[in-house]
Amino acid sequence: MSGSAHSTVLSGARVVLPTGTVASGRVIVHGDRIAGSADAGTRTVDLSGHWIVPGFVDIHNHGGGGASFTSGTAEDVLKGVRTHREHGTTTLVASTVTGDLDELARRAALLAELTQAGEIAGIHFEGPFINPCRKGAHKEDLLRDPDPAEVRKLIDAAHGAARMFTLATELPGGLDSVRLLAEHGVIAAIGHTDATYEQTRAAIDAGATVATHLFNAMPPLAHREPGPIVALLEDERITVELINDGTHLHPAALELAFHHAGAHRVALITDAMDAAGFGDGTYHLGQLEVEVKHGVARLVEGGSIAGSTLTLDTAFKRSVTLDKLPVESVVQAISANPAKLIGLYDEIGSLEPGKYADLVVLDAAFDVKGVMRRGEWIVSPPSRPHI
Repeated sequence: MSGSAHSTVLSGARVVLPTGTVASGRVIVHGDRIAGSADAGTRTVDLSGHWIVPGFVDIHNHGGGGASFTSGTAEDVLKGVRTHREHGTTTLVASTVTGDLDELARRAALLAELTQAGEIAGIHFEGPFINPCRKGAHKEDLLRDPDPAEVRKLIDAAHGAARMFTLATELPGGLDSVRLLAEHGVIAAIGHTDATYEQTRAAIDAGATVATHLFNAMPPLAHREPGPIVALLEDERITVELINDGTHLHPAALELAFHHAGAHRVALITDAMDAAGFGDGTYHLGQLEVEVKHGVARLVEGGSIAGSTLTLDTAFKRSVTLDKLPVESVVQAISANPAKLIGLYDEIGSLEPGKYADLVVLDAAFDVKGVMRRGEWIVSPPSRPHI
């Protein structure tokens, strides 16, 4: 850290650390990093009555602020990224949607440039390697079996920025594609799948480590045919994505997942599309038209849920206030776990010295009052600084 970098002490708040919550703690920011100590006379910001938690990490997000990550220019993508940052998401993986393979490769090249620039944390390919009978908001005539050669084409197009692929691993080529992804250090996620319990177990053994939006776009749990849900919940190798927007999951399903997987195996995501942080109206998700009413996104044709309008601050607040989950468990699921999944926990995901100063200030009602990314305020907290 440069000696000329500015320093700030954020004091008086409840600070959530990996070891627990400090009732009246402080976070020292020096430049773009969290520091272990502060010089005498360092500027102090009093945040008494607030919480300080790590910046949120969203590993499944298609857009926001009226902009889509699946189409448009780099500036369009940045508009969506800025919207989510204002809601506390300081690290974001941009998700694609099913499209023509060459089109996806071109999209990957653009998103790879934004990854290299540090604006996003990589690319999640959702589709086209998914099951037509669990397609959700994906264009059916563009779906295809997960051919390892085609998976490799997209990995190469991403120039090192590929973080995750969602696959229906029961399809021909599914297990070989999982093995290929594992060899290249890319997450293989099971989703949009019609797999049986046994087929899901085989995919996990092949190297799959994530359940794409658990419960959604997969067979429901049944007592004689437990299907993928049981296999994904019971296996310690799997992290389960959950969309806590009040539409995708009943609160009891959320509680079931947290109880059986444990907070250390949950990643809260948005699966957001353009309308997140923007409002109702007509949008497009890939090539499909979407209508958003009262914050719920559905395909115009067929009525399937088409992503969400969720931002992670809302997911955090719901989890703590409505679902009564411990704040520390929610922090684990919304920051630490996704950071670990994408291999960035040494830089983000917790409030520890040496890591980036990515943090969110919440009031007593768990509403966002401040967002800092890499030492710079994106949303300035209400407190007045003092020396």
